[in-house]
Amino acid sequence: MKNHFTYIPLFISILFLVGCKNKEEDFKSVQKEQFCLNEKTKNIIEITTVTKENVVEGIHLTGSIDANPDKVINFVSLVNGIISNTYFSLGDSVNKGQVLAEMQSTELSSLQAELNSLKSQIEIAKVDLDAKEQLFKDGISSNKELIEAKNELRILESEKQKVENNLSLFSASSTKNVFQIKAPTSGIITEKNINSGSTVTNDGTSLFSISDLNDVWVMANIYSTDIAHVTKGMEVEIKTISYPDEVFTGKIDVISQVLDQEARVLKARIVLNNKDFKLKPGMLADITALKNLNQQEVAVPTSSIVFFNNKNYVLVYKDDCHIEVREVEILNKKNNTTYLKKGLSENEKIITKNQLLIFESLNN
Repeated sequence: MKNHFTYIPLFISILFLVGCKNKEEDFKSVQKEQFCLNEKTKNIIEITTVTKENVVEGIHLTGSIDANPDKVINFVSLVNGIISNTYFSLGDSVNKGQVLAEMQSTELSSLQAELNSLKSQIEIAKVDLDAKEQLFKDGISSNKELIEAKNELRILESEKQKVENNLSLFSASSTKNVFQIKAPTSGIITEKNINSGSTVTNDGTSLFSISDLNDVWVMANIYSTDIAHVTKGMEVEIKTISYPDEVFTGKIDVISQVLDQEARVLKARIVLNNKDFKLKPGMLADITALKNLNQQEVAVPTSSIVFFNNKNYVLVYKDDCHIEVREVEILNKKNNTTYLKKGLSENEKIITKNQLLIFESLNN
């Protein structure tokens, strides 16, 4: 019985050694399965060396696209009438002098009748003047009568010129017996208030508007909490729903000194070049005013940040088999750039594309 107990410690020692050996083998097995980037994985990721940049705070504003009012022409009619035909639609591009509509008017008949009457009177006045000149030469007529005949002809010709100018101003067509409404300038039709059969009056109502959209105004709303932080000359980035992947850049040209009574905001004006006519009046704009904080911090692409368990991480690349999941603290964000307060140093390398795949592999 005693001999059996003697072998028990020896047996336990053997089991311990075997267990340690198995653990060592398991550890070596884990080491052998260490995650490394293969060629296929390396082809779908991007590695970027981080640098320090000036920290820029993005102040979010809302706004809309407007036509430049200095380059908008509102056409009004000088006569009464009825629109017989229209040759344009809202949004059409038109050229200066292009016929946009035709209008029938009683005033056209009156002007044409007056013109015909004046032409007849002028013919009679010319005959009378010739007779007065001959009588004056013969010593029968006085110089006063000759001057009066000349003045009468001059007045009639002046009246005729006035009527002809009016007909030209209204682009009267003698063949169609209508006033032709022509585009006073080239541009885009941004407002249309007439159709065939519409009654037109000379009360100053706009028939249509033509806008030159080679440059447009972006009207930004500055809320009370941001008034102290947004200043004239500040650079801005503008995005629209129509072009979500395109950023338009500009500067704040003017900031109103009076609050908009309805929206209770200050209006800021940004003038943008619009040579491609992508921006249309009425579009909503998402505006970011860029405020330079006069400090430099490590900047990384916002898309490279991994958010996991309420913490932010980046994947620091050292070599294909040494990739560190490192927690970082965010200082500020501006569109696609994130500035870090701590966690990453300048000139370190991070994975900036498909980093989630690597993150999951490392966690597993």
